[in-house]
Amino acid sequence: MSRTGVLALRLAGPLQSWGASSRFTRRTTESAPTKSGVVGLLAAATGIERGDDAHLAPLAALRFGVRIDQPGTRIRDFHTAHHGVTGASMPLSERFYLADAVFVAAVEGDHRLLTELYAALQAPMYPPYLGRRSCPPSEPVCLGLYEDAGLEDVLASVPWQASGWYRRRHRTPQTLTVLRETATGEPATAADALRDQPVSFDAAHRRHTLRTVVTVPVPTPIPAGGDSPQGAHDPFAALDALEDESA
Repeated sequence: MSRTGVLALRLAGPLQSWGASSRFTRRTTESAPTKSGVVGLLAAATGIERGDDAHLAPLAALRFGVRIDQPGTRIRDFHTAHHGVTGASMPLSERFYLADAVFVAAVEGDHRLLTELYAALQAPMYPPYLGRRSCPPSEPVCLGLYEDAGLEDVLASVPWQASGWYRRRHRTPQTLTVLRETATGEPATAADALRDQPVSFDAAHRRHTLRTVVTVPVPTPIPAGGDSPQGAHDPFAALDALEDESA
């Protein structure tokens, strides 16, 4: 019998955008990373091509969950483009982003597959991005690989990953919100359905199906020895200190 495990990721950057649906010129974002977006990040790291549905399937079968450590701010941008050959203007589009957000995402499944994904993230074939190519992560995304662990336990125990400036300006919340897939045999009462279960990333025929998601609170796991994320570097800490002195 194969061993199971959990791979945990820290998704943080100036901008993120996790769209589960797009309507013509309006590109929205969910309030937390989608499964299709995170699976796409893992697929890119391992070098899986967009039309390779056979190699995508094991990644899509992983059980997924995400914890909102720093919700960020939803912002709107306008996007313009011109046709490369004719120079004609393309339609103006609205694009929505999450600014200054931090999430802990986790996937549960076969430990051998997760070990391969962990290694791929150390030297990715294609660079990772947070929902869109214009949204790179601000630091390495790997938090850790946990053998013989469960999705719920990891999302409840990984130390709070909010940025240093956010911790200084906000009180520590008593709980954090977790959005996760139901476990096998778990009742789907009070669950939501989200169309972000990837089937194919083929550029011409992208396909997603519905998956069941439950929302639960977990006590905020404060890191041992302080309020800062373990090993995290806050590049804006010096600027925040100057701002506090001048206030």
